[in-house]
Amino acid sequence: MATQPNPTRVVLVTGPSGAGRSTAINVLEDLGFEAIDNIPLRMISRLFEEDPPGHPLALGIDVRNRDFSLDRLLDLHTDMVSQTEGNATLLYLDCRPDVLLRRYSETRRRHPLAQSETPEIGIAREIELLQPIEERADILIDTSNLSPHDLKAQLHQWFADASSQKLSVAVQSFSFKRGIPHGADMVFDCRFLANPHWEPSLRELTGLDESVRTFVAADGRAQPFLEKIGDMLGFLLPEVDREGKTHLSVAIGCTGGQHRSVVVAEHVARTLAEQGWRVSIGHKELARRGIAPAGGVVLSDLGGTGE
Repeated sequence: MATQPNPTRVVLVTGPSGAGRSTAINVLEDLGFEAIDNIPLRMISRLFEEDPPGHPLALGIDVRNRDFSLDRLLDLHTDMVSQTEGNATLLYLDCRPDVLLRRYSETRRRHPLAQSETPEIGIAREIELLQPIEERADILIDTSNLSPHDLKAQLHQWFADASSQKLSVAVQSFSFKRGIPHGADMVFDCRFLANPHWEPSLRELTGLDESVRTFVAADGRAQPFLEKIGDMLGFLLPEVDREGKTHLSVAIGCTGGQHRSVVVAEHVARTLAEQGWRVSIGHKELARRGIAPAGGVVLSDLGGTGE
């Protein structure tokens, strides 16, 4: 498959069964995507063999795909990113096991990974199977507390302007101890800043707490660091947007992913939202501990001015 001069926008939609993939596919179709659900993975490359599709593509993929395998899906995502010059997005719809179980109870459907067993067993198997996909995701939306209308609103935040290819920016904090997030386009290191971990009164708090933010801001190097990040992104984002890239991931790390990186990521994300960029903020380590939403938050939902 040759790289096209004007690459087609591709969204791979996946996640555990019952998390809302079908709803997402329908919403994306309404937004102008050509939507294909449960297409065999081996056939996806054929969509690009001749002329590129005239519309952005939304491809629904889950464990019911006939030739589904974890490695094949990961390889497909890597190939799509390369072939579309960064215009491929892996959208992962997550959901808590108890909510998935309730949804299965309401529909009385069998789980595809537990045809002759209880849905609980199938849900647990699928979540474990898909964990590497979740970690690879460009956009992660937790649908546990979302109605179909809420999910539609979040998808509009990310994809409503697919034809104009307006850049969306995902900012996330992370712990260097657990490794740099896969797919990060830019990485900033906060470990030189004074560490709240060594203050007993702050150790159990996070960068979402005012006292931790105050402590980090008191380091004389913090403000110049934030300004330099702002200057760099202020220059780069318009250029990346002009190039036609649709998604940029900014990862900000510290040792534990709990204090300094959270403070800096919050500041950077809100500054970008105030400048009119479409921004989501997520905290990888806090989400792992159940302190922050697994799918992050679109800042315009909190009153930001991002489009």
